Amino acid sequence: MTPIASSELIINNRGAVYHLNLQPEEVANTIITVGDPDRVATVSQYFDRIEVQQAHREFISHTGYIGKKRITVVSTGIGTDNIDIVLNELDALVNIDFATRLPRIDLQSLQIIRIGTAGSLQVDIPVDSFVASTHGIGIDNLLQFYQRETHSADQEVLQAFNQHTQITNIGVNPYIAKASIHLLKNFVTGFHQGITVTTPGFYGPQGRILRLNTAHRNLIEQLTSFQYGAYRVANFEMETSAIYGLGKLMGHHCLSLSAIVANRVVQKFSDQAAETVDRLIQKTLQIISEQP
Repeated sequence: MTPIASSELIINNRGAVYHLNLQPEEVANTIITVGDPDRVATVSQYFDRIEVQQAHREFISHTGYIGKKRITVVSTGIGTDNIDIVLNELDALVNIDFATRLPRIDLQSLQIIRIGTAGSLQVDIPVDSFVASTHGIGIDNLLQFYQRETHSADQEVLQAFNQHTQITNIGVNPYIAKASIHLLKNFVTGFHQGITVTTPGFYGPQGRILRLNTAHRNLIEQLTSFQYGAYRVANFEMETSAIYGLGKLMGHHCLSLSAIVANRVVQKFSDQAAETVDRLIQKTLQIISEQP
């Protein structure tokens, strides 16, 4: 097997992966991702102790402990392009030998949990509530660059979604990926569940009109009204589908949790967004710290 070239996997002078600036021993098996770099400290303030703090560009990482549970929290920045960097580099840290530049024989499966914010697309999912995403549907096209297979049941959901929303008419090719049932089963009480749509932008791709008209004028209504069996779209944001899609391909367990800070149906924004995010952080840390 040919070693991975230095141009493909960039390792810096201290032996850390380039963007995250983390060495393999500095990352835990349980990882929390947050979009905002400032939110890393908001999470790690609840650690009993912090053993690692690293930073490079928008990627801030803290690794520490709650009791005996070792956890890494890392900021991703906004968008699926950044998730492509973070997921690939986290996987490289645990599944590629940096000395030989070869994939390890015994691959490690990480637990990756996103804690982020999102906009609700249902009247009965109000601001300041929480959503655990059962699926991510990506209208961002990132996963089109990777070889993959979609489970037939998921493909049926995606086909129904495409037919209902007519999103393909504007040149978008959606993909779908599922949450880890292993993680999702722990986030039921106190959480709404549903499909999360991941968009490649905050304004036009999420149906916001400021000065520019959008190509898909009925996007919000079509997302809100989509129903396929027990499935409906709960919310949308900008990372979930990429985390689920890449995580599945790499063999990791992934879950996306969202604090709902806006409801796009009733056009309301939370007046206590920071407090809502903090409640989600504390609830998530309590749940994962109690898991073996």
